[in-house]
Amino acid sequence: MDTTTLAAFLAVDLLLVFTPGADWAYAIAAGLRDRSVVPAVAGLIAGYAGYTLLAVAGLVVLVASSASLLTALTVLGAVYLMWLGWGVLTRPAGLTASTQAMASSRLRVMLKGAGISGLNPKALLLYFSLFPQFIDPAAGWSVAAQTGLLGTLHMAACAAVYLTVGVLARTVLRTRPSVARAVTRASGAMMIVIGGLLLVERLA
Repeated sequence: MDTTTLAAFLAVDLLLVFTPGADWAYAIAAGLRDRSVVPAVAGLIAGYAGYTLLAVAGLVVLVASSASLLTALTVLGAVYLMWLGWGVLTRPAGLTASTQAMASSRLRVMLKGAGISGLNPKALLLYFSLFPQFIDPAAGWSVAAQTGLLGTLHMAACAAVYLTVGVLARTVLRTRPSVARAVTRASGAMMIVIGGLLLVERLA
C-alpha cells in the first residue's frame, strides 16, 4: 500500500474515532471510576481486534463484492446509530448510570469493553464499508495483509484517543456534572448526524 492511501485512510478513520459514541461513553465512564481506564480501553481494542481477524479472514472482500449486502449493512448500521444517538441525546443521565453499574473487576471491565466495541455499529460500518474502499486487490500486498494493516492502524488510533478521553474525564468531568451532560448530549447529536449522512449517501 502506498503512503497516500494510508494517509487518506487515517484521515477518515480519525474523524470516525474522534466522533463521540458508545466507545467514548464507556471510556468516559471508566475515567470517572478510579483505575478503570486502561482495562476498559484494552477491552474496547480487543473488540476491534476480533473484527480485524474476521476481516483478514476474507469477510471484507465478501461484503465489498456485493453492493446490495453492503448497502443493507450500511443502512441497518446507520439506523441503529441514529437510534442509539437519540437515546444518548434524550437521556444524558445514562452516563452516570453506566458508571455506577461498572464492575470493579478489571477483567469484567475489559470484557464489557470488548462487548461494547464488538456490538458497536460504527465498527460494522468501518470494517465493511470503509476498509474495502482502501484495499486494492491488484496491489503488491495481499488483501489480508492490507486489511491487517488498516485494522492495526485503527486499533492504534482508538487506543490513543480513548485513553486520552478517559484520562480527561477523570480530571475534568468528575467535578463538572453539567459538562458531563453536555458531552453526552453532543455525542448523541453527532451519532444522529452521522447516521443520517450515511443514509443519504447510500440511498441517494
